[in-house]
Amino acid sequence: MSTAVETITRALPTSVSLRAANSAENNEQPRREEEEPYRYAHLLPVFPRDEHYPPLTPFDHTDPGSRALSHPNPRAFLDNATSVVQLTPHLGEEVRGVSLAALDSDGLDQVALEVARRGLVVFRDQQEFIDSGPDAYLQFGRHFGRLHIHPTSGHPHGYPELHLVYRDAHTTYNFEREERITSTVWHSDVSYELQPPGLTALFLLSQPETGGDTAFASQVAALKRLSPQFVAFLRTLKAVHSGIEQANYSRSGYRGGVVRREPVESVHPVIRRHPVTGEEAIYVNRQFTRRIVGLKREESDAILNLLYDHIDRSVDIQARIKWEPYTVVLWDNRVTAHSAIVDFITSGERRHGARITPQAERPIPALEGLDLTWEKPAPPSLNKATA
Repeated sequence: MSTAVETITRALPTSVSLRAANSAENNEQPRREEEEPYRYAHLLPVFPRDEHYPPLTPFDHTDPGSRALSHPNPRAFLDNATSVVQLTPHLGEEVRGVSLAALDSDGLDQVALEVARRGLVVFRDQQEFIDSGPDAYLQFGRHFGRLHIHPTSGHPHGYPELHLVYRDAHTTYNFEREERITSTVWHSDVSYELQPPGLTALFLLSQPETGGDTAFASQVAALKRLSPQFVAFLRTLKAVHSGIEQANYSRSGYRGGVVRREPVESVHPVIRRHPVTGEEAIYVNRQFTRRIVGLKREESDAILNLLYDHIDRSVDIQARIKWEPYTVVLWDNRVTAHSAIVDFITSGERRHGARITPQAERPIPALEGLDLTWEKPAPPSLNKATA
């Protein structure tokens, strides 16, 4: 059996037969016994064991939204929209009647600016885009930055730049903790990278009839709720973001047990400034932020937990997206946190999504001149004191 078939077999739900994996190798759609072929079987997750990538290197990034600032009508891409609805006062916009697949370079620049300003833009009725296939997804994503290859998640065979989420009655490769009382984990994607994502796209290829929504929170609005004195202090702080736990979770046997690139830790400002809008936003999250540099552990935990709880509980700065078929959601990962809502487990229905993740600039401190260098502390000594 070839490597491709082995990895597809491991990634498919247990109810999918070996015949399905062989069909995938021959570019045929896998079949379930007495079921219709799954339309997006070619986009099911695989976890090739022989995939290894070197550390990411820094690169220069110019946000495409900055080009739209000089456009006489930065929202011209919405001229033919049949509906534009503001989801909440602080976050989110829903658009109908605009095809992402039909936008030219100027239109995509305008989309980037709109996403930066609203934090989140939901495009409905995007069958043309979703059915355009993985090569078109990558071309779309590259307009916004260098595409990120996730170090642990599944991807479609031959397309490591596409991050997949998948759950059905038998299988999950999501980053979940069964011992927690909630599946909600607010985060900014791969914030442990030196240059985390900016504009990010997610669409579901299959969704449960109800449930499986995604929640988003405005980190800009969250910051504005804090007192000026506290914000001034937060601007002086920087925090460590780490991918080590995620890699260890994968190595322990979940997500296919793959680590394609060794995990990294990066230091980012606690309050960052958006390169296009100039807005300031909280930039810490429960999933990847570990500690504030220079503070005692108790001090760091107190501040981080206050910020985490603030984001978790502030429903008035959040928006919840229901996944209609052919929906594409774009958000700005610099200023918007999100969490999947895994409330459909008992139904056994499939939830299968793809994320396009262009990297952006290294986070810009809200406090000009903030030193982001960090000397990683040495591990504690193992020598025991003797009596």
